[in-house]
Amino acid sequence: MNDIGISGGNVLLIVLALFIILALFLGVRIVPQSEKHVVERFGRLRSVLGPGINLVIPFLDRVAHKISVLERQLPTAHQDAITADNVLVKVETSVFYRITEPEKTVYRIRDVDAAIATTVAGIVRSEIGKLELDQVQSNRTQLIAQIREHVHAMVDDWGIEVTRAEILDVNLDDQTRQAMLQQLNAERARRAQVTEAEGSKRAVELSADAQLYAAEQVAKARRITADAEAYATGVVAAAIREHGIEAAQYQVALKQVEALTTVGQGSGKQMIIVPTAALDAFGDAFKLLQGRAK
Repeated sequence: MNDIGISGGNVLLIVLALFIILALFLGVRIVPQSEKHVVERFGRLRSVLGPGINLVIPFLDRVAHKISVLERQLPTAHQDAITADNVLVKVETSVFYRITEPEKTVYRIRDVDAAIATTVAGIVRSEIGKLELDQVQSNRTQLIAQIREHVHAMVDDWGIEVTRAEILDVNLDDQTRQAMLQQLNAERARRAQVTEAEGSKRAVELSADAQLYAAEQVAKARRITADAEAYATGVVAAAIREHGIEAAQYQVALKQVEALTTVGQGSGKQMIIVPTAALDAFGDAFKLLQGRAK
């Protein structure tokens, strides 16, 4: 009988030891660095366990959800949008997010990925609808920043942080692409014509400037010649005033002698007929030259 009592006591101790071990096992929770655990007590939110060793009440508290806090990427989405100038574009988007408050994500939204994708699609259509096609192409960085800001505000109640929202590509349908190509070719032709017209205009301006410059140089040369002749005339006039008529006769005689000298230097044989009056004039000229020489 004593052996049976001892055996019963040992069994009780063994059961108690197993219960304590099980309680410790259930009461100690080790959470990895990349996760957060949502703890419920009787179906209600009790706490959120962070990375490391955590203690819970066994049999009362249970880990209902294990949520990864690593950054996630949604599948690349393709959606249609209409710009402010009524152009249909096909937008390719990509979104990265991570869960920061698991208790909100678990109890406020059922399908996180689908909810974020729908939200991003609506915001992209709304923002692109405010811009014209050229602005969508040229202001893509600003557009992405606005989309990210609106998405962040919309998903804040879900305990989610959108880390990146990117517009990967903006495509056009074939008809719009052909129309834009024709418009681009027309614009190139117009620019070529404008450039050619400006070149022709510039050539005409340069030609006119050259002709004006040549005319100015001719006028300047004529003015210099006129000034020289006026100066020479003034010198002769001054000489006449100072020396009388003899100075004028001296100049005339000097020109006559120079003319005869030039004729005499001509090539070949020629006969020079000099009138008697001219001989008398030459005689007077030689007398004047002799007088000037003395």
